[in-house]
Amino acid sequence: MDVVATEGGATNSALRFAYQIGAVGEAGLDDRALYREAIADARLLHTLGYDAAWLVEHHFSDYYPQPNPLLLLSHIAAACPGLGLGTAVMVLPWYDPVRFAEDVAMLANLTDGELHIGMGRGTAKSEYDAFGIGMETARDRFRETWQFTRRAMQGDAFTFEGKYASFKEPTRIRPAFGARKPHFYGAIGSVESAGIMAELGLPPLCLSSFPDHVLKRVLETWRSRSVATGHPTDTNLPISIKCFVADTDAEAEQLALKYLPEFFALQVKHYQSDNAPWGNIEGYQQFNRMFANLRLLSDPANLGGYLTQNLVGSPETVARRVRQIADLGFNYLLVSNATYGVPRAVRHQTIRLFAEEVMPRVRAAAPAVAAE
Repeated sequence: MDVVATEGGATNSALRFAYQIGAVGEAGLDDRALYREAIADARLLHTLGYDAAWLVEHHFSDYYPQPNPLLLLSHIAAACPGLGLGTAVMVLPWYDPVRFAEDVAMLANLTDGELHIGMGRGTAKSEYDAFGIGMETARDRFRETWQFTRRAMQGDAFTFEGKYASFKEPTRIRPAFGARKPHFYGAIGSVESAGIMAELGLPPLCLSSFPDHVLKRVLETWRSRSVATGHPTDTNLPISIKCFVADTDAEAEQLALKYLPEFFALQVKHYQSDNAPWGNIEGYQQFNRMFANLRLLSDPANLGGYLTQNLVGSPETVARRVRQIADLGFNYLLVSNATYGVPRAVRHQTIRLFAEEVMPRVRAAAPAVAAE
């Protein structure tokens, strides 16, 4: 089925697969080499027919040193013509609303593939402090930046008056977005935020760190609130999920247990989760509870449940879990094992096996979808 680009999502019944690349690789590589690793991953995705390459935004640390996803994606657009591109996520409160809309419009004009813009509030207090932005303003900044971008996509000259952006004279964003609008998504950190994103007309971008019953509630909450506010629900519904595929379950689990603990240890450091920094910040109190288990997950002995929730195993095991995720209501899987320290050979093994052995199994088990 062809995907029709629309504001805030796409009509799509078929299950689709993308991969989150990153400036990651073996320990000791310098930043220039790390960026070449990301580009090498994107080229392989392009060859193997993945839907898109996505990038996360983070600053100042080994936990994805990628301060400008759109800049790197513009390079990938040239290196991999036609490959879809995505962000998971761009942190809207750190952007001037006008600059954000302009930058996304530029990338939309530079790429021939679909553009997916996942947006979030951001969670790292150290990053907010470095930018001199109060976390208590995050929701207002997020909302205004999205509202400005949504208005700019209409293509005409407009006025706008907000706390963080002001067009007193009618002004048109250039380059114009044109007919091929990006797909936009809002990152979900709780069931409550699913309702907020629905009211904003944004499909949810979920994380596999939630158990299945919570993921189901997130989608149910989002759908019911979207219907109540008159927003469409026939759209991409992405979930970001960790993935290690090998010939056997034991081999895949061994890889995951080797590399994921460092991933969680970096999160502990980056988010300062041991210090519980969110308790007195309006709109962030729930993150103290959500991040409380990060330190535990940095110990391989505690990763059993996490591996089960994600995609770790032989192609058959992973395909079975993919079908479970799809049964919850997700139709766009953003898979990745591109984390700190994971060498190219390990990343590419999963990328290849997922494309060549998992995707065919999943599609063979799925009901046929009539082409439009």
